[in-house]
Amino acid sequence: MSLRLATARRYHARMALAGLLSSTAVLVALPVQAQTQTQSTQQQQETSEAKRDEQIVVKAKRRNQMEVISGGQLGALGTKRGLDVPFNIRSYTSSLILNQQSQTLGEVLENDPSVRTTYGYGNFSEMFIIRGLVLNGDDISINGLYGITPRQLVSPQLYDQVQVLNGASAFLNGAAPSGSAIGGNINLMFKHAENTPLTRITGDYTSKALGGGALDVGRRFGRDKAYGLRLNVAGRSGEDAIEHERRHSVALGADFDWHNETTRVSVDMNFQNQGVDWGRPGVFLASGVTQVPRAPSAGKNYGQPWSYNDLNYIFGMLNVEHDLSKHVTLYGAFGGLGSNEKGTYSSLTVNNAATGSGTYGSMYVPYVQTNESTRAGVRAHFDTGPIRHEVNAGGSALWSETDTAYAMAWGTSATGNLYHPVYSAPLVQNFVGGNTSNPTRTANTRLYSLFFSDTMTFWKDRIALTAGFRYQNMLINGYDYNTTAMTSHYNQDAITPVVGLVIHPTRQTSLYFNRIEGLSQAPTASGNVINVGQVFPPYQSVQYEVGAKYDVGRFSTTLAFFQVSQQNSYTEPYGNSGALIYRNDGMQRNRGAELSINGQIIRGLRFNGGATLIDANLTRTSGGTNNGHTAIGVPNYTINGNLEYDLPFLKGGTLVGRVVNTGKQWVNTANTAHLPVWTRFDLAARYTFAVQHKPMTLRFGVDNLANTRYWASSFNGYLLQGQPRTFKFSVSADL
Repeated sequence: MSLRLATARRYHARMALAGLLSSTAVLVALPVQAQTQTQSTQQQQETSEAKRDEQIVVKAKRRNQMEVISGGQLGALGTKRGLDVPFNIRSYTSSLILNQQSQTLGEVLENDPSVRTTYGYGNFSEMFIIRGLVLNGDDISINGLYGITPRQLVSPQLYDQVQVLNGASAFLNGAAPSGSAIGGNINLMFKHAENTPLTRITGDYTSKALGGGALDVGRRFGRDKAYGLRLNVAGRSGEDAIEHERRHSVALGADFDWHNETTRVSVDMNFQNQGVDWGRPGVFLASGVTQVPRAPSAGKNYGQPWSYNDLNYIFGMLNVEHDLSKHVTLYGAFGGLGSNEKGTYSSLTVNNAATGSGTYGSMYVPYVQTNESTRAGVRAHFDTGPIRHEVNAGGSALWSETDTAYAMAWGTSATGNLYHPVYSAPLVQNFVGGNTSNPTRTANTRLYSLFFSDTMTFWKDRIALTAGFRYQNMLINGYDYNTTAMTSHYNQDAITPVVGLVIHPTRQTSLYFNRIEGLSQAPTASGNVINVGQVFPPYQSVQYEVGAKYDVGRFSTTLAFFQVSQQNSYTEPYGNSGALIYRNDGMQRNRGAELSINGQIIRGLRFNGGATLIDANLTRTSGGTNNGHTAIGVPNYTINGNLEYDLPFLKGGTLVGRVVNTGKQWVNTANTAHLPVWTRFDLAARYTFAVQHKPMTLRFGVDNLANTRYWASSFNGYLLQGQPRTFKFSVSADL
């Protein structure tokens, strides 16, 4: 019995111990299991958040990848896809402007192989050379309207697209206010709110000490998000990469829009202030200087400390479109600009190319301009048998008044040197024209036009033929600076036709041809000539162009061949009498080829750029002296290449490289002096990542990586030096 009892006790003890251990194990396992489950949930949440952040980064990068678009606004024809029109047009988007940290319109157009930038005559305004012919800042349009764009410097932060049209455009846009836009046109499009809410803050810094920031806010609200608001604020101030040169800018834009199924309305109101203090000017060569001086150090400033400009503009526009039916649309636009510019300008005139010695002058110019511009028309679609028609009919008008004066140093100058700058005291401006404190009217411009066109599409939309014309009247009066009496009167009209053909061999390709004209005011004979006061009819420049396009959305390319003929005026001896006569029989003929490539080559690798070849030949000159010579300041070729590569090992990281190469440019009509070929390399990188599920982008870039010294342009016979090595840094955060 005792043995059995002892055995039973040992059994129950083992069972009790096993139960205790089992209970203890359960008690210990419960929190461990709970902790494991919590860690697993956290890991899943972190993984989910990481995937969400990665999606944010990918979406942000995709939004930034479409930087160049084929197509744009074509004035009388409306907004068109590049593949469907007989013209060479492309658009640089706000993503490119932001990612490349572009601070002026000229910096945006450094991406275009057919455009080169120079300064205005004796000031700091940007002018553009397209197909070898000038485009003045006065002749840049906004949404197809002339006369409402800041005319010297443009802040690109206000615009959603910068559109470049290569070639004449008198039918599309009418005559340009200042008479340029013969070789091409630039059109700007305001930003408007998109469906995705946007609140973006950007801070930027440029060497040496130029800092600034921007705010971009966009919202849509109301039923069906019919109402939109876009607010842009940008500012910058400080010393840039050129010694002593300081720049400042402020840009404010408020853009409203509303739409329903049949009507679209937008109102854009903007303010811009830009200024340059102690700016580096262009360089003139004195009469008799036959050599081009060596370019100084890239960052050298040979401008005078008292030179400056201050530019203020208030501008805006109203756009209305209404669909009467699915076939007929009425549209209208009205815009205006009020400008107040002033500045003291001083350029170095080099007398000795070897030593760089020269002289400075001084001129103060206040400039006040008031412009109003309008456009209205109807666009109708209908069929006649197998032919589909798009008819455009309408008109445009521009009213402009300019009030200006001047004060200049007459008979006095300051000595200077290109390589060893001499900074002088301000010169006494002893020769005055007009009232510099309250300028009076010196010019009135009235431009009126009517247009009509029909685009006929047939053979299953494979062929499109456009034919049309624009009637243009130009009324331009000039007034004396001091007495305000009328000194010149120009009242001429012209008809500028257009013919364009597009053939689509496939859905992604097209062949095209156009014959279109440019239109500008011809000068009135003046000076010591026997026909003084003779008024000549407007210059009608003629362009012929053929080309081919390929566009699959993510990638597009265009190859174009063109010829543009531009009239010129000159004075020559009249018979054997010893008298002179003023003629407008001169001719410049520009022939060339353009290749542009834009888009994604392979996944993660994008290219924007191309090349232009041009022969700017003078065919009819005074006495035939310069026949066959090349026009001043027109490069024989230009090449641009911008390559972007998304790093596979760093999601959100992108490397960017750019090369800008410009061929030989003649400095004088006799073609005895020219600028050498120059090449510039730029390098940049950006990184987009997520912070609290919001994208943030860091950007760093270096322009002119090698700090190369070179003359960038000789257009109009004066030299403009290229920018020195410039560091740019910015950070953008979407809130």
